[in-house]
Parts: sequence; structure tokens; C-alpha cells
Amino acid sequence: MFPISDPVPTLAQLRAFLAVADHLHFREAAASLRMSQPALSGAVSALEETLQARLLERTTRKVMLTPAGERVAEHAARVMAAVEDLVEEVAQTREPFRGPAHLGVIPTVAPYVLPVLLPMFAREFPRLKLTVHEAKTETILEEVREGRLDMVLLALPTDAAGLVEEPLYEEDFLLAVPADHPLAAGSGPVDRETLKGLDIVLLNQGHCLREQAIDVCREVGARATATTYATSLPTLVQLVTGGLGVTLLPESAVAVETGRRSRPALRRFRDPVPGRTIGLAYRASSARTAEYAQIATAIRAALRARRLPIRIVS
Repeated sequence: MFPISDPVPTLAQLRAFLAVADHLHFREAAASLRMSQPALSGAVSALEETLQARLLERTTRKVMLTPAGERVAEHAARVMAAVEDLVEEVAQTREPFRGPAHLGVIPTVAPYVLPVLLPMFAREFPRLKLTVHEAKTETILEEVREGRLDMVLLALPTDAAGLVEEPLYEEDFLLAVPADHPLAAGSGPVDRETLKGLDIVLLNQGHCLREQAIDVCREVGARATATTYATSLPTLVQLVTGGLGVTLLPESAVAVETGRRSRPALRRFRDPVPGRTIGLAYRASSARTAEYAQIATAIRAALRARRLPIRIVS
């Protein structure tokens, strides 16, 4: 790489030389660029001086490229094409809802809302090149702060500085118990104090749902078992079904995770019902905050239309 202080050809010089190389005539080349012939000639001469090479052979009857001029013409054509591509791509990014968009989603949300949201993105934002990354809360928060993700779907609040948080929906936690558990026989809501004395199984470290369940247990003086953890909600439900304990299950996951032949029994809680708020977060410093706010509105509308067991936050 040459030092930044060294003289290099300008785009104006390359454009002028390419016009002459295409037309092999100064007057015609100047007319094609809508500039005077002396200005065109000066630009070409400046390019030759910068490159310290003679690029054109001029006679009274015609203009010809020297061997060096032929090489410069090839390179200049590639440079100008690349510049045109650059200008076009940047212009496209100025258009709203166009170009790449990287969305992070926590595992306890992704399987239950993405089947609703992905068709909505394709329908409402067809020029947005959406990619989805599923990971635990800590991971996607770090990636959105570092710029590797543009927006994230996760439980709020995050207490992370520099992020805009758009609440999307609230949902209740249900108590999932084995089918042969004494609590399985009831039908009405239970008190949160019912958790005292129960073996409560949780997701492993890094899942925000784990921390939320622990908070509920702590409020009523219950203790989660420290012997059994799951890496995902499907595994957690299977642990409960297998009689290894009880757990708290987000209501949006119920239809998917309990739609099997072998399933846990579910009980609702009395007020105040434990639950969580799911929202969209993105960097406050992003140039696309207005777009992300509109995407949050579109997500709410899509979820409302599907009538999921959640409460949309206006």
C-alpha cells in the first residue's frame, strides 16, 4: 500500500481519461462528459503527470492509447464500476426497511413467536434481508451492544445502558406439574405460596426465564431444586412430565410444549399472577431507530392478529 501522502489519480481524472479512451477523440469525449475540451485535456494531462506515464499518443488526425494507457483504461473501468456500485448500495441503505437486518431472539421466545413473525417480515418488509440468531439473553445483549445484532427479542427490562426497549407483550406463567401430582387434580387457580415445599426444576444458567422463576420462588420463600436443570423448554417440560419436579411455563409455550400424548398438568395462579414482559431492544445510537420502532408496531399487530395467549402492550 502506498503512503497516503503520495499523489494518486482522482476520480475526475479517471473519468476524463476513460471518456477519451472510449471515443479516441477529445471533442467527442468532452461532449459526452458535458465539459470543455481544455478542461478535459487538462484532466488527462494531470493523470499522466500523477502516474508519470504517457497514456495517449496524439496526432493531428487521431488519438491512440499507449500500452500504459491500455492498462490504465482497464483498471480505471473497474475502479469507476466499483464506485458506481458503492454509490448505489449506499443510496439503497438510505431507503427505509431495505438491506440487512440481524435479529437476536432468546430460546424461550423463538419457537413460539417466530412462526408468526417471519411471514410478517416477508410480507411487510420484503426488501429487508432478515437474519435470525437464537441465543441466551447475555449473548444477544452483548452482540447488540457490539453491533453484531441490530435488534433483539427478549424479556424486559434488561437494565442495559444505551438500548431502547419497546415492550411488545406480557404473558402469564402457568404451574406445570406431573399428571399424577396431587395438584393435577384441581382446576381452579392456586396461590404462589403453593410453590413452597415443591421440587422446582429450572433452565440452566444464562436463561432469563430461570432468573424470573427464581425471583417468583424467592418472593414466596420457595426454593428451586439444585439437582436438575434443563437446557431448553422442551426438555424442562419432559422433566416435569417424568416426575422430576414442577416448573413455571410461559403461556405462549403451552400449545407447543404440551401438545404431546404425554403431557404435564397445568394450573393457573391467583392474582398477583407471575409473568414476564417480552420486548424489542435496539441501540439508541442506531441510525435506524425510527425503522425499528415501526417494526415493533408491526410485530404487535402480527401477534394480535394471531390471538396468542398474551397481552399486547400498546
